[in-house]
Amino acid sequence: MKFVIERAILLKTLSHIQSIVEKRNTIPVLSNVRIEAFGDGISFKATDMDTEITEIVDAKIAETGATTAPAHMMYDIIRKLSDGSEVELSFPDEKGQLSISSGRSKFALSTIGVEDFPVISGDTLPINFQIAREELKDIIDRTQFAVSTEETRYYLNGIYIHAKNEGASKVLRVVATDGHRLACVETPLPDGAEKIAGVIIPRKTVAEIRKLLDDTKADNIEISLSDNKVRFTLEEVILTSKLIDGTYPDYERVIPTETDKLLEVNVKALANAVDRVSVVAERTRAIKIITDEGKVSVTTTSPDLGSAFEEIDAKYDNESLEIGYNFRYLLDILSEIKGENVQLSFSDSSSPSVIHDTSDSSAIYVLMPMRV
Repeated sequence: MKFVIERAILLKTLSHIQSIVEKRNTIPVLSNVRIEAFGDGISFKATDMDTEITEIVDAKIAETGATTAPAHMMYDIIRKLSDGSEVELSFPDEKGQLSISSGRSKFALSTIGVEDFPVISGDTLPINFQIAREELKDIIDRTQFAVSTEETRYYLNGIYIHAKNEGASKVLRVVATDGHRLACVETPLPDGAEKIAGVIIPRKTVAEIRKLLDDTKADNIEISLSDNKVRFTLEEVILTSKLIDGTYPDYERVIPTETDKLLEVNVKALANAVDRVSVVAERTRAIKIITDEGKVSVTTTSPDLGSAFEEIDAKYDNESLEIGYNFRYLLDILSEIKGENVQLSFSDSSSPSVIHDTSDSSAIYVLMPMRV
C-alpha cells in the first residue's frame, strides 16, 4: 500500500475517525484505524464494537493494500504537520511498519493485520428514508441536551425516535429525557419512515452524527434502520451503530395535559435573569421563579454566598406561585427557544412545568420542579 494525500483532507478524516476510537481498549486492534487503498480511493474505518465509521477520500494511489495503525497517534502526527503539505503513507516499510512522510518529517508506526479488525456493518437495514441536513441538526440540538448520562437507566442513554399519527398528519417524533427534564420534537414524517415503531439511538452515536453534520456538504442525509442497528450516510462518510436494546418509558404520561396557569415572557430577558442569579446558586443549582400579575421574579438564597433577586415584565394574570428549578436545566431549554417569547404552563408548584416556544409548536419541553 502506498499513496499520497493532502494533509487537510487526511486531518479532517482522522478527526472523524479518532473520535469513535476509545482511548483505553483491552482489545488492541480497537485502538487502530483500518486504512485501505483501492482503485477509487482510500477507505478509513474505525469501530468501538458498538459504532463504526467509514470514510472514503481521494488520494494519489501508487499501490493498493491495507493495514491498521493507532488512530489517536496518527491524528496527533498529522495535526502537527505543516499546513498545505502532502503526506505519503506506505506499508510495509523496511521494518514492516506503516511509514508516514511529509517534507523532512518521517514516522514509522506499528501495525496490526486487517484480519483482526472487526466489522459491524454490512447488514441489510430494511427501513430507509432521507431527511434534510439542517432539519436533522435542528432535531438533535433540541433534544440531545436532555439525554440521560446515568448508566443504570441505560434505556434513557439515547434519543427515542418513532412514527406517530398526530391528528390528520403523520410526524416523526424525537424524544429525550433524563427523568428531570424532557424534550419532545416533531417533524413531518419522511417517506419511508412510516414503519419506525420506536428505536433508541445511543448518546455517543447522536453526538458523532451531530459533529459530522457540520462537516458534510450533503443537503440530505440517508438514514437506514433495522431492529438493532442504524446507519447514517453522508456522501463520503457512513456511520453505523447498534441501537440500545431496551424499552423506552411511556414518556407521554409525564407531559401534563391540564395546566391552567400560563406565564409568557421574553426568552432573552428570562435567560439573562436566570444566568445572572445563577452566580449565587452555583453550588446548589437551585433558583426560585415567583409569578405575579404582570411580572415574574427570579431569586436564590445561599447560606454561604448570599442572595440574588431580579424582576422582569411578563404576561401573567393568575394566582402567585413559587416554583423551584435547577437553573442549568432551565437554561438548557431556554437556549433552544428560537422565537421572541417563551411560555411556561403549570398547575401548581409541585407539578411538572411545560415549556414551549410561542412561535413554534413543533417542540415542547417538560421540566420537573426542584424543592427549594
